[in-house]
Order: sequence, then C-alpha cells, then structure tokens
Amino acid sequence: MHNLKKRNSDNQKGFTIIEVMIVLAIAGLIMLIVFLAVPALQRNSRNTQYKNDAASILAAASEFTNNNNGTIPVTANNGAIMALTKTKSITGLVIQTGSAANISPTFDTATIDTGRKCNANVGGTAYSTTASATRAMVIVYAVEDSAGAVVAQCTES
Repeated sequence: MHNLKKRNSDNQKGFTIIEVMIVLAIAGLIMLIVFLAVPALQRNSRNTQYKNDAASILAAASEFTNNNNGTIPVTANNGAIMALTKTKSITGLVIQTGSAANISPTFDTATIDTGRKCNANVGGTAYSTTASATRAMVIVYAVEDSAGAVVAQCTES
C-alpha cells in the first residue's frame, strides 16, 4: 500500500499535455486580440493628430484674419499661417477663395476655403460648394478609414 501511494504522487509532478495546450491556446488568443487591436489604435492616433493639426491651422488663419482687419488670408500668406502652427502631420496648406470644385485632400496637405460651410452628412461631400454659406472659412483635411483610404473631413472657423 505504501508503494502505491508513492507511485501516484510521483506521476502527478508536472503538467499534462492538455494543460499545456490550453495555456498555449489562451496565450494565442490574447496575442491575436492584441495584433488585431494595434493597427486600429495607431490609425485612431494618426486621425486625432490630423484633426488637431487642422484645428491649429484654422485657428492660425482666424487669428490672421482678426489681426488684419478681417482680411482673409490668400495663397501668398499660407507660409505665415503654417509658421504660426507647429503641425506634425499636415505639412502643406492650400488656401483658395470660394472654389466651386470639390477638394480632394491628402494626408499631409489641408485646404482652407473661404465662404463655405461643412456639410452635416459626413458620407457625402465634406463641405458645401454653394456661395450662400455662412461661415468665413473651412479647412478640409484627410483622415484614414478602416481600409486605409483617404476620407475628407471638414472643420469650420
């Protein structure tokens, strides 16, 4: 009887193959969740940076307008506006006045258009091309959707 007890205790020193496989499967699921979540987190971080940069540029353009007796900046002044902002992701700026064409932004370039307003529906055109808009300026910039495509966004002054 003593030998039987000793032999059973010797067999239970370690993990069974089933226990090891369960632990590896759980670790694999955790790694899968992490690897699926990281690109979305990075994309959201970049999109937040684009939005912050666009707001900073638009604030600088509004400040320029206020400091120059309501004169809306023109293309020649875009260097001065970009110098006022310390943008990380938007490095180029186009300023146009009342363009009737739709703006196709890129990830590193934003466009300020005067005399326009942003549309309520984000799925369509990012801003209104009608001349009866009430806002003085809009900035149109790009963010990334879940597929990595460029999506135009609009912010009003």
